[in-house]
Amino acid sequence: MQTPLEWLALARGGLDRVTDRRGDDAWIAERWADPATRVLVVERGQALIRTLTSDGGAPELILLPPGEAPEGDRYLLGVDDGTAYFAVSAALPAIEGTDTTDLRRIGAVLGDLDSALLTQAVALQNWHAAHTHCPRCGVPTDPAKAGHTRICPADGAEQFPRLDPAVIMLVQDGRDRVLLGRAPVWPQPMMSVLAGFVEPGESLEQAVAREVHEEVGLVVGDIAYLGSQPWPLPQSLMLGFFCRAAGDQDLRLDREEIAEARWFTRAELVEAAERRDVLLPGRVSIARQLIERWYGGRLPGSWSR
Repeated sequence: MQTPLEWLALARGGLDRVTDRRGDDAWIAERWADPATRVLVVERGQALIRTLTSDGGAPELILLPPGEAPEGDRYLLGVDDGTAYFAVSAALPAIEGTDTTDLRRIGAVLGDLDSALLTQAVALQNWHAAHTHCPRCGVPTDPAKAGHTRICPADGAEQFPRLDPAVIMLVQDGRDRVLLGRAPVWPQPMMSVLAGFVEPGESLEQAVAREVHEEVGLVVGDIAYLGSQPWPLPQSLMLGFFCRAAGDQDLRLDREEIAEARWFTRAELVEAAERRDVLLPGRVSIARQLIERWYGGRLPGSWSR
């Protein structure tokens, strides 16, 4: 039996989302008026961090008091240690000593609270940007419940943030090798584990078996769940699995989905990573955590380095 993954970059932090307060307009107004409240400004998935110095310190998000935040749609993110946190969707302000960055680049190196704040803010901003009209009648909708729903003013329909569940699976075989593949849109030598979206009327385990068979022609079993993390790029929830290909099966690639796929032993994988013949996903991805769990330790190199 597989034990759960112990660390996932975008599934960290103990932020209290205070769901019971989202409809409490008086409480929200009171917290917004509190100068101790902190606001994260996000613009198309981008945020500001303090300019990194040569001492190698961890990056920190720029959080503003409400009085210094620009105008824009507000999202209540939650409360931590008595401090309320909001996000505002607006143009990033010009602040000396800051850099612009995004979740993919820094999600793995932010502190737990900053990671939780940026992940939720980006997810909400992406959802609001893509769901501006009522799916029933086409009327423009209005944000409600502190940015966690949208309401149609014509028929009162309430829309909630959408998530697309996707399975991501590490395939191993009876010779204790791991299968890595490259999508056609990825330049060489980028490689990763397989992944795909869950279809209607399908369980997660069925999705794992179907996606592996569709993409590389393998029949797999021993499907074991290891963990999940949000991937708001734009709106996925990644559910991580191990599975096993039994017997001696030939790879049959769907060339529209997989440009190449190869089996690696542990020695072959670390050698390829050290030579940069293979670039693995960054630590922000659950894919990296699955690969390193199978390998048994940290591996060198990534897409972002």
